[in-house]
Amino acid sequence: MTEIRRGTLQEQTFYEQVGGEETFRRLVHRFYEGVAEDPLLRPMYPEEDLGPAEERFTLFLIQYWGGPTTYSQNRGHPRLRMRHVPFKVDRAAHDAWLKHMRVALDELGLSEEHDATLWKYLTYAAASMINSPG
Repeated sequence: MTEIRRGTLQEQTFYEQVGGEETFRRLVHRFYEGVAEDPLLRPMYPEEDLGPAEERFTLFLIQYWGGPTTYSQNRGHPRLRMRHVPFKVDRAAHDAWLKHMRVALDELGLSEEHDATLWKYLTYAAASMINSPG
């Protein structure tokens, strides 16, 4: 997964390796299809339209994995824990979030290595958002 640029060998970013923007848009769109129908998670999104939340999450993941920095340009530092403080995120919410993300990730059909890398990050991120014991 390397290419030659101006005579030097450079590694591709994870973002590039998995297919770039289209892959992350597919992942997040499928994830939000699950969230839209989830009685535990849907109330955590006060907007009637989930589109803005979907766009923010897509841009965050794109930036995190080595794509364009549009998220930070538009929203500043991610401050993920701070942005989630207004919501009760307990183990049940964690599990529901990961359930929908697992479905979305499975539908991407990534290589085993890329799937494992992304899943490891997502499970870590979900655990770090827990802010309530129950």
